[in-house]
Amino acid sequence: MVDNWNSPDKFNREAAQWDENPQRRAVAHSVAKAIIAATNPNKTMHALEFGCGTGLVSMEIAPLVKSLAAIDTSREMLAVLQEKIRSSGIESIEASCTNLASPSENVLNEKSFELIYSSMTLHHIDETSEFLNRLSKLLPSGGIIALADLDVEDGLFHDDQLEKVHHGFDRAELTALLNAAGLQVTSFETIYTFNKTNRAGATAAYPVFLVTAAKP
Repeated sequence: MVDNWNSPDKFNREAAQWDENPQRRAVAHSVAKAIIAATNPNKTMHALEFGCGTGLVSMEIAPLVKSLAAIDTSREMLAVLQEKIRSSGIESIEASCTNLASPSENVLNEKSFELIYSSMTLHHIDETSEFLNRLSKLLPSGGIIALADLDVEDGLFHDDQLEKVHHGFDRAELTALLNAAGLQVTSFETIYTFNKTNRAGATAAYPVFLVTAAKP
């Protein structure tokens, strides 16, 4: 997934079994359903998913848009997605290994996207403000961004305590960051709740939000 904290090695190791997790599939379907409802993707749109992983969300969005750039930093995750693309016959997805969080990455600089979205990726990116500014520049006027991620959590959601991540996001603070990037928040809703036993051994609920914002 897009990342400037963590090596993609972890995701490369887990790629082959990634889709076997039923809750992972459930949250991806909930995210895709919520994005479709909130953004009304259509055949005039060029879309971008950053941190696409194995394409669990993008395989649902792709048939609805003109084109979809699916990017990730894990080559093994993308290999799984490429196989899905081949077997499904969907021709609108272009998958590429790209780290959009890297200041030196400019492969998308000459492109624009009417829809940019992600699922459970933003918390892996160190400099949230800088990154949102980069995304805003890829949107034309009227373009929409849709980000699904965790509300502020207790720091125990991730099983690896050494993994460098944001422990969710405060909605007011994220709204302020989106506004600072020149985007106007249009909706903020809870779309899924993880119920899991965290690494402290306690069962806890971890809500997932979808925030959508538009570029004036």
